[in-house]
Amino acid sequence: MPKPPKYSRILLKLSGEALMGEDSYGINRDVIERIVAEIGEVAKLGVQVAVVVGGGNIFRGVAPAAAGMDRATADYMGMMATVMNALALQDAMRRAGILARVQSALTIEQVAEPYIRGKALRYLEEGKIVIFGAGTGNPFFTTDTAAALRAVEMDAEVVLKATKVDGVYTADPKTDPTAKRYEQLSFDEAIARNLKVMDATALALCRDQKMPLCVFSIFKLGALKRVVMGEDEGTLVEC
Repeated sequence: MPKPPKYSRILLKLSGEALMGEDSYGINRDVIERIVAEIGEVAKLGVQVAVVVGGGNIFRGVAPAAAGMDRATADYMGMMATVMNALALQDAMRRAGILARVQSALTIEQVAEPYIRGKALRYLEEGKIVIFGAGTGNPFFTTDTAAALRAVEMDAEVVLKATKVDGVYTADPKTDPTAKRYEQLSFDEAIARNLKVMDATALALCRDQKMPLCVFSIFKLGALKRVVMGEDEGTLVEC
């Protein structure tokens, strides 16, 4: 009998940078299709998947113009970028035959549903992928914090932060060949050592709500599935 997944409902945090691959900004079609395929593999296992997506890949292109801009205005621009990424993800999923719904924390009814917790929970129970755009809908909060918040609201069992690095290291593995990957950490250790796992607000929320966090590389083939199956992949941060 096949081994069941470790988690039945997950919150996947995708950075905007993950969607651009090796490009300088924007969305790389090959990369987004491969990410969608990885999500589809997990969904086939019966795992319910919610996604929070960042907007750095799009906002990076306008960042020079935003220099000196009012912080709240710049943050709202970043939120709009996450909605664009959410729509791109939804479209890629549609082409792959995966049912997905986009919910936005900002009201943009022509392109996305407003965020409604009960509706999102129902979509997950129906086996649809739910993609959350526009962060928390508030300036001064990152999409990391949005991921932690939505994970708690969706009763997810874990936050999976997809990055370009396969876990949390003692130092930057690109510049320090002696850097070692942590297999497991506590939230207090991650905060005290300033390991840049997520921003401090997101880490504190996960810690206070006892929401485990796994940091892994979305660029390693099959890594998402291995994390969901409970294999040794990435770095697990928990209380």
